Amino acid sequence: MNRSIVILMVVLMLCALSLVAAQQKTRTLYVALERAQTEERRLNQEWLRLEFEQRNLSKSARINEIARKQLQMQAINPARTQYVTVD
Repeated sequence: MNRSIVILMVVLMLCALSLVAAQQKTRTLYVALERAQTEERRLNQEWLRLEFEQRNLSKSARINEIARKQLQMQAINPARTQYVTVD
């Protein structure tokens, strides 16, 4: 009888330790999940900001402004147009 009680106590202790280990692993995985979701939200916000910035940089008005000011380009002038003819 004593032997069966000791065996049951050992099995009960192993089950209790297994439960504690499973709960700790669950907590650890939950914390990792929360961190990953926070990172996902941050990256989504960064992606939206970059898309907005790309749209602003690719607007034709901005391109025309840069062409005129930085590259010193001018609009087409028929008086300065040269035509090439082939014989």
